[in-house]
Amino acid sequence: MSVEGRIEKLRRDHQELDQQITALEAHPGADPLEIVELKKRKLAVKEELAAIERA
Repeated sequence: MSVEGRIEKLRRDHQELDQQITALEAHPGADPLEIVELKKRKLAVKEELAAIERA
């Protein structure tokens, strides 16, 4: 996969995780541990994206 393709995939993944987090946070019965896990994955994607863009 090209660097541009990888960046685009990471951006899509980041956006999808953000949407999932927002949807879960809107429901009072949502599992807080699931939200934390999604936030960790989102942060990891953001960090990987930043590392690629710096390189």
